[in-house]
Amino acid sequence: MTELLPLFLNLSGRRVLLVGAGPVAASKLQALLAAGADVTVVAPDVDPAIARAGVPVERRAFASADLDGVWLAVAAATPGVNRLVAQAAEARHIFVNAVDDPANASAFLGGVVRRDGVTLAISTSGVAPALAGLLREGLDAVLPPDLGSWLDESRRQRPVWRRDQVPMPDRRPMLLEALNALYSRNESAGRAELAGRAEALPYGPSNHLSIVGQGFSPAETPLTENTPAVRVPWTSGPEDSWM
Repeated sequence: MTELLPLFLNLSGRRVLLVGAGPVAASKLQALLAAGADVTVVAPDVDPAIARAGVPVERRAFASADLDGVWLAVAAATPGVNRLVAQAAEARHIFVNAVDDPANASAFLGGVVRRDGVTLAISTSGVAPALAGLLREGLDAVLPPDLGSWLDESRRQRPVWRRDQVPMPDRRPMLLEALNALYSRNESAGRAELAGRAEALPYGPSNHLSIVGQGFSPAETPLTENTPAVRVPWTSGPEDSWM
């Protein structure tokens, strides 16, 4: 198979045909509705979850005319039906996502991580969906909990870069520097707050202060100037040239 082009689609208000109405189709339907798609379902037998979803349902076999005016088709039926959908869609230049059936697919949905306005998708071209799921879980585990602040900082920096005509290759190291500065500011603010709390204690700031929350374990932690500064997680080595 040739390399796939990773692509995010804006399906809001656009017609999508879902062929098949079993439990797997029901999960695909939820994702399509979350994307704002205008979905019509065609299948002889319909899962109760789909019947309750409030979308138009045609309780019959697929017909090629069902693809008229459609932007995307999702085939979640038997391989034979999926093949009919793929052939009819190919003639109309419509992409088809055939669930667990890569031979009849021209579009592949990946394992998706959504966090604070950032979307990551992992694809194995439909041949190893379980691996895509494991990778999705792994990425979800290592993403920083404050990813939203990364997005906000990037959004603030972008108009400055465009105004100053900063070349694209130079923007990534500048963003990394800005994110490190963001962590340094947060670190300084946290130190000031902790120092203020320590001054209020009867035994003074020179002793140990119990820090609870703020990402620290409940432990006796010394307040010193030598405490290492926080830096952007897993972005400090040469292997991170992807940023």
